[in-house]
Amino acid sequence: MILAGDIGGTKTLIGLFEFADRRPIQVDTQSYPTTAYPGLPAIIEEFFKTRGAKPAVDVAVFGIAGPIINQHAEMTNVEWQVDAAELTRVFAFPKVRLLNDLEAMAYGVPVLDADELTTLQAGRRNPDGNIGLIAAGTGLGQSLLHRIGARYVPVASEGGHADFAARTDRELEFARFLRAKFGRAEIEHVLSGPGLLNLSNFTHQDGECASIGHLDDCPDLPAEVSKSALDGQCAKCVEALDLFVSAYGASAGNLALTAVTTGGVFIGGGIAPRILPALQNGQFIASFNDKGPMRPLLEAMPVHVILNAQSGLLGAAVYANAMR
Repeated sequence: MILAGDIGGTKTLIGLFEFADRRPIQVDTQSYPTTAYPGLPAIIEEFFKTRGAKPAVDVAVFGIAGPIINQHAEMTNVEWQVDAAELTRVFAFPKVRLLNDLEAMAYGVPVLDADELTTLQAGRRNPDGNIGLIAAGTGLGQSLLHRIGARYVPVASEGGHADFAARTDRELEFARFLRAKFGRAEIEHVLSGPGLLNLSNFTHQDGECASIGHLDDCPDLPAEVSKSALDGQCAKCVEALDLFVSAYGASAGNLALTAVTTGGVFIGGGIAPRILPALQNGQFIASFNDKGPMRPLLEAMPVHVILNAQSGLLGAAVYANAMR
């Protein structure tokens, strides 16, 4: 069987899959709060306990939120290290592979079904073109699927830590706000759960929230700000979400230009499905396409939101499926 994992800054998904021709078949999946455990081996042990015994695993593949160097990962937003050699030693897995989390998600993109996607821009897909993937969640990840012959080859990236490119006077103000707080403004400071927190703190600088009250008293501020904005309860929350969506569209467009993604752009991560009405109001696509002389190129690119909340786990399993 396949043991797959999607290890993020907030939660870790562990799943068992059966090998199959096109798409591995999901048998069991469990979710764990990442920081409640000292490391990935402890979560794997917990998963095996839920099944009563260790399953016969042929291949184990894990998508990790952080750069993978020589099959070793130091996670970006969690004080964890993950090492393929350690997992092989502890669990005696015949084959182990670590992937960057967005690289893993990218492997799943070609096998997603129509009901796992919603379209923001239909475009005109080029079946021989590259594909882009950008995903905001606890952090911001990016990947591209490079078309080589008849197959896609996902490429790992830490593009979420690139500099934030402010485009408007208000975004320039926000960039200065971020620089004062962090010393620099990177894209992940804007497009992530903590990024939405930064945006809400920025837009509420001169007073309390009309919906939430004191922001410091809110245990899950990004979710509450999103809800307040979508319901139109607070103008400052609306502005925070508007800034988020506009910057998201612009960053997706930058990725599309970088890789000439005529095969389409996919929006993954946990935030997009939760704020879908804000992504569908035209603001995201307006920023995506606003690239001067490159506008016709961008307007021809399909843009889809991934609705499958386990697409990263699926992608790790897809990679493992090819290692059999």
